[in-house]
Amino acid sequence: MGSYTAKRNLRWTLQGRPDLTGPVEVTHVEQATIRVGRCGDVTLRINRPTISSSHAEIFVRNGDLWLRDLKSTNGTYVNGTPVTDETQLERGDLVQFADVAFRVGCVEDSFDLNNKTVATSTCDEALSLVQFDRLMQNRSVIPHFQPIVALPDLKVVGYEVLGRSRHYGLESPKDMFLAASQLNQEGELSELLRCVGTREGESIDGNPRLFLNTHPVELVTCGLLDSLGQLRELHPGQKITLEVHEAAVTDVTMMDKLRKRLSELDMGLAYDDFGAGETRLLQLANVCPDCVKFDMHMIRDIHLASPRQRQLLSTLVTMVRDFGSAALAEGVESDWEHDVCCELGFEFGQGYFYGKPQPAEHLNGQSRSLSLF
Repeated sequence: MGSYTAKRNLRWTLQGRPDLTGPVEVTHVEQATIRVGRCGDVTLRINRPTISSSHAEIFVRNGDLWLRDLKSTNGTYVNGTPVTDETQLERGDLVQFADVAFRVGCVEDSFDLNNKTVATSTCDEALSLVQFDRLMQNRSVIPHFQPIVALPDLKVVGYEVLGRSRHYGLESPKDMFLAASQLNQEGELSELLRCVGTREGESIDGNPRLFLNTHPVELVTCGLLDSLGQLRELHPGQKITLEVHEAAVTDVTMMDKLRKRLSELDMGLAYDDFGAGETRLLQLANVCPDCVKFDMHMIRDIHLASPRQRQLLSTLVTMVRDFGSAALAEGVESDWEHDVCCELGFEFGQGYFYGKPQPAEHLNGQSRSLSLF
């Protein structure tokens, strides 16, 4: 009887993004029925064309949470399985209305966090989100390592760690982070890729430097510094450089704090995709990284660029080096681009011309360990 009473006192929640461009929201499911849909008399409104006007209902019965589809155009799924009848939900289930996903929880969980329906195939999206759940639970990412070489002699000095997986619909980093964004787990995925990448990278001959990526969301949460400390404890001898996307380098105070912590941990700092958007010259001057990675769009077909374009790039390279940072050209794909990058003063290069991303086991015998900085 006590168990039944406790069950009836559970307060169920749904966590997700009703607006995929907005923040993650928590919807509390009380005894009353919650109707999910795009318009009309609905409790949980999801303004997407793939959602039917009245798409599904969620309700509590005897303390349990139940779901029924209302003959929606694009279907309702629980853990990737289409809902054809009333379905009981459990804590942690992944519920998907067409292509919009929500996580089932309870208040004691850590989840404090026009009228025409457009028909689409949502089975792949449902499956990819379920696969993402499995990927995170099993830590089943497959790191690939792309060489970074010294110019002009082409000696391998390190590798950027890039995420891959064999899960359907999650083969590339773009796919993985798209699924992660729907579940508000971008930071967790980024940390997982660093952890597994560093572990696998230790098996590469010569102890080369590993360049590990961050997701911008990590720079506004308090978990990144602790995560890096734990990483150093697990891999005390590994040479590590943390990459931060240029667009995320906006808070000088925060970047200064990160820089000091990285120095304490004997880790380097790199600004990634420099020049992809608004070039952060002030931040570059105030918090100098060890390495500045010039975005591939600045490098692509540079041998065909006008003299003024080359001069601009040369000036930026000189400025970066004057600040005490190494200049690295990303996305080099031809010997012509390589030659121009050498002429412009780039010290390091990365791209298909020097090598494609590969699993760690394919790299032994190729790596030469040099000091990058």
